[in-house]
Amino acid sequence: MTLLEEKVAIVTGGGSGIGRVTAQRFAEEGASVVVADVNDEHTDETVSLVEDEGGTAIGVHADVTDMESMQSMVDTAVEEFGSLDIAFNNAGIGGDQAKTADYTEEKWTSVIDVNLTGVWRSMKAELGQMADQEEGGVVVNNASILGKVGFETAPAYVSAKHGVLGLTKTAALEYADDGIRVNAVCPGFIDTPLLREGGMEEGSEMRQQIEQLHAMNRLGTSEEVADAVTWLCSDGASFATGGAYNVDGGFLAR
Repeated sequence: MTLLEEKVAIVTGGGSGIGRVTAQRFAEEGASVVVADVNDEHTDETVSLVEDEGGTAIGVHADVTDMESMQSMVDTAVEEFGSLDIAFNNAGIGGDQAKTADYTEEKWTSVIDVNLTGVWRSMKAELGQMADQEEGGVVVNNASILGKVGFETAPAYVSAKHGVLGLTKTAALEYADDGIRVNAVCPGFIDTPLLREGGMEEGSEMRQQIEQLHAMNRLGTSEEVADAVTWLCSDGASFATGGAYNVDGGFLAR
């Protein structure tokens, strides 16, 4: 038996990086997957990859800054597959790098709206559906190691990710009696296309500096995060809720 057999899962930000690999991993473990992303081309690519591997997936255009879009995403999952059992709220942006006093209000608002309020909008739609189901469900939010520590020149991102952890804990308490588990993963720096585009291509000085912040002296992979998320969504994690699980190569152990 596969870990997520006959489950229905949503992955926001499923068009690339951690979201794409997690969508593939969910499908490998038997779930029907709704790949949600604001980039339709990337969404279609992920769906094709899942289907090429023998899995089941559909794509939806989903903008986490729009509540109606989030509700439509959940409604589509239920209409197409009959329920919503799993949600991985992964969509996010990095934002500009600047000291707190130099950060513009426009950029601050943008990062908070996507990375924190966007997670709340996603959960609002998902939890409403799961609470109406007899078997509840599982929500995993993609936070960050920077949800637990500070990091210079990233005030909006750090603040948003700290907020995601608070939201995760609160929802876990609120919905435990409904059979819904809510957890977060806190990845370290992960080797994704977005990270490489930001100047951390293989062999670069910036990448080497960031690698050295991790006890394992390397970046993580999307596959390693996807494996942790998949476990949290499985019955193997049936007593895990309200947690923030590090997948960080020892970054926070220093």
